[in-house]
Amino acid sequence: MTISPLLTGLCDDAALFPPGNAPMDTAVPAHLAHERSAHAALVGPFVFPAPRLGELPAIVAEQDGELDLSLTVPAGTDAVPAALAQLRSIDGVKLVAMEIAVAEGQTPDALLAALDEIASAAPGVDIFVEVPRDERRPEILARLAGTAYAAKFRTGGVVATAYPDEAELAAAIHAVVGAGVRFKATAGLHHAVRNTDPDTGFEQHGFLNVMLAAHRAAGGAGVDEIASTLADRDGKRLADRLNGLSAEEVEALRANFMSFGTCSISDPLTELVGLGLVPSASTEPSAPTGSVDSNSIDEGSRA
Repeated sequence: MTISPLLTGLCDDAALFPPGNAPMDTAVPAHLAHERSAHAALVGPFVFPAPRLGELPAIVAEQDGELDLSLTVPAGTDAVPAALAQLRSIDGVKLVAMEIAVAEGQTPDALLAALDEIASAAPGVDIFVEVPRDERRPEILARLAGTAYAAKFRTGGVVATAYPDEAELAAAIHAVVGAGVRFKATAGLHHAVRNTDPDTGFEQHGFLNVMLAAHRAAGGAGVDEIASTLADRDGKRLADRLNGLSAEEVEALRANFMSFGTCSISDPLTELVGLGLVPSASTEPSAPTGSVDSNSIDEGSRA
């Protein structure tokens, strides 16, 4: 069953992270099952927190297949060398990406110098910088322009203040696309379409909204138009707009917006099927994930 290029590799598997918090001995085999399923092309790497690397060898030793990892490093660039050394001692895993937070007080100059050292130590690995929501954001994005490094935006969490509103996220998307910097999103993208969580009352961004917003930003849309796109709650309209993109437009979009982290692969898949963007046969059963949709902030092992 074919997954369109629009959606290929869109969903990074963050099953270990809140609010899902799947047990590792469930999450790892479930991820490998997704990779063998009809919807395998939708699935990106398994997102793994560097502070928990010590738990990984015993789990991986019991699996059949290599585990592609996107390693999150919440402690920042200074913690990366030790994490890389630990990871190299673990058989059965392949590091494909790192998602690195910016430490409090770290200047853009120090950040870029550290990233260059990390890139030399881990050639071929995609490096994402979790861009902070403070006064450093514009300069960091400007400094990432023209480099091989990508940005990571946090779009939600376990408290309302963790969710940037439409204007803030629109400004971030406008800036990152305008700078020519690739980006991913994580946390809070619990559904395909903008919604209000019935339990918490939080206003949640939709991952299809973010995709269309990135497309429109690349086409020259201003912050107001991007914010309006992020606020759109009409799933059919969003799906139709995205489904109508040309092959060239899809390629450009996915070169800008690379993926988003979700602690459930099945939930976005089900919604994409419902909106007609994925064939229903792609929802064939796979191992249970033990999680619910999307990941959010946890200071000890955040995605």
